[in-house]
Amino acid sequence: MSDRLIVRKAAPEGYQKLRDLSSYLSGCGLEPQLLHLVYLRASQLNHCAYCTDMHWKDARQGGDTEQRLSLVSVWREYAGFTEREKAAFAWTEAVTKLHSIPTELFEATRLHFSDTELANLTLAIGTINLWNRLGVAFQLTPGIYQPSQH
Repeated sequence: MSDRLIVRKAAPEGYQKLRDLSSYLSGCGLEPQLLHLVYLRASQLNHCAYCTDMHWKDARQGGDTEQRLSLVSVWREYAGFTEREKAAFAWTEAVTKLHSIPTELFEATRLHFSDTELANLTLAIGTINLWNRLGVAFQLTPGIYQPSQH
């Protein structure tokens, strides 16, 4: 399979703005491993194979375990995630599916995140959702991503 369209070539300015937002999020104060988990879960929900592969690899490189990553899709049934991670997963699912976000979920999530963190988490979820839509729409080839060596 090959990519249908290369966004960075077709719309370089828009692509760069999205990269700039992603760069902001990587330094916004949220834990990198939490962001990897959020990006992985949203990518699973959106059926984006390229991004699922990418964020699995980034999380592994960041020190997360195979066991935890293999259980992200069933996070409610696994005791190995922290309460903060579980709150982030619940928020990720609600913001990604975006039917409605109950006040109870908002209040439960706020127990684990400051206002700034929750705003940044929501920006991160929105950003990965856009990346996922690009990946799915343009059939980005999964498996070719290699994490940068730090």
